[in-house]
Formats: sequence, C-alpha cells, structure tokens
Amino acid sequence: MTLTPLLPLMYEPLVRTALLEDLGRAGDITADAIVPADKTASLVLRARQPGVVAGLDIARSAFQLVNSAIRLTAERPDGCVVAPGDVIAAIEGPARGLLTGERTALNFLCHLSGVATATATLVAAAQGTKARIVCTRKTTPGLRTLEKYAVRAGGGSNHRFGLDDAILIKDNHIALVGGVRTAIERAKAHAGHLVKIEVEVDTLSQLEQALAIGVNAVLLDNMTVDELRKAVAMTAGRAITEASGRITAETAKAIAATGVDLISAGWLTHSAAALDFGLDYLDLNRQAA
Repeated sequence: MTLTPLLPLMYEPLVRTALLEDLGRAGDITADAIVPADKTASLVLRARQPGVVAGLDIARSAFQLVNSAIRLTAERPDGCVVAPGDVIAAIEGPARGLLTGERTALNFLCHLSGVATATATLVAAAQGTKARIVCTRKTTPGLRTLEKYAVRAGGGSNHRFGLDDAILIKDNHIALVGGVRTAIERAKAHAGHLVKIEVEVDTLSQLEQALAIGVNAVLLDNMTVDELRKAVAMTAGRAITEASGRITAETAKAIAATGVDLISAGWLTHSAAALDFGLDYLDLNRQAA
C-alpha cells in the first residue's frame, strides 16, 4: 500500500500551536543567550530503538516554522523499518532555529513513530490471514489526523474519522432505544444512500438479529475466539466482520485466524509508547581535522 503524505495544511496549524506553547512570551531565551545568531550547524536524526518511522514531514515543519532556512533531508522516509543507530534524516541550518525547534519536532516524530510501530506489531501478528488492522476514535484530542496517518504508516488501515462519516450503533445506543432491531431500523431510516451502518454486538443472538435486518458491518465486541469463529460462519459474507476488545499482539494471531475481516484496537493511538529518536550534532571541524 502506497503511503500518501499529508498536505501541510493538515498539520501546520498543530505544529504552530505546539511551537507557540513552547516559545511562550519571550522565545527561546537559552539559545538566544548562548548561540551566536550567525552560527550554522548540521545534525543527524538517529533511531535509538527498532521501529517504524512516521512524522518526518511534521518534524520538518517544526524546524522550518522556526526558521525557513533549515533543511531536513529524509534518509529513511515514513513507513520504513529502522534499527538502533540508523540515520533517519540529515538536518542543517541556523543553529538557534535547530535548538528551538528540536523538542517540538521530536515530540511529534517520537509519538507518531510509536503509533506506527505498535500498528506494525499487530499487522505482523495477522500476517497470512485476510484480517486488516484498524484504529479507532480513541485518539489524542487534536491529533486524530496525524495519529491515523501514523497507523497507515505502520501498515494498518483507518476506521471512521469522526461521528459524521458512518453510523456505528454501539451498546449504549442499543440500550437507550430498547434493542438491536429498533436501533438498526431507525439508523436505516435516517442514513443517506452513501452512509454505511455498522452495529456492535456482544452475543451471537444479537448478531443473528442484526443480520436478519441487514447492516454493512458488525462489530464483534469482546467475543472469545470460538465465538468469533461461529460469528464469521453465521455472517457468511453478508456483512464485514470486525473483532474488537482488548486485542494485543499476543492474541491477534488467533483472532485473525478466525476469518474476521478487521481487527480494531484503540490502544494503537491512545497508549502506544513513543519511539526513541535523538539528534546528534556533527562537529564538521573535528571531522575535517
């Protein structure tokens, strides 16, 4: 799958906000006090852990919003698997700007690469089956676009982006209206012709009701592997099947083997550990000597 880069308009406002939060009311008083205004520097961005890269364009934006003269050249683009010590990018330009933008650039890059790496672990676990790994709406407020991009960089796919792009009937919807049938019937009466409907079911009995009425997808929530296998057989291709509920890299393989179409996991975006990267200063004078 080709990874399509995000348009700058989709992330620059977020990067600008993060930089303004860091710069506060007086700017980078440390770099301004210590580093001569005309000094330039070259740095390399290195991986300190194995993982998958995501967010280099966002990191570039952080540096260039501070000083447009800074240049970042990607050596291992987003989606690449890296090992400790691998050079991810070369960065050069005014030294003050490099120091000022460093933390914001790394905050985005480390977090998004962590999401991509976590996604890749589930993708690897499901390898050899038809199951695709998808994310959820359990994203960091304000960062949904970036985190869902990182999921794609890790080889996963995206679930809905918001409440407005598909109807997903969950357990509380069902409880509030009194049953699966009522919820689906009301959804069908309301939905436009391009809007898909998915319903969450906790039991095979609920699944049977949903299939009898007809939906585009069924979310099989917290079912055992045996229940998932039965659910796939019952569905028999009449709807997309999605397994969800506390799925880990250790359990994903068995779940994928049941024949489900999708495996969704909220922790990919809300709990993925950041991937460690570092900026190393290149002393060109010392190298020349």
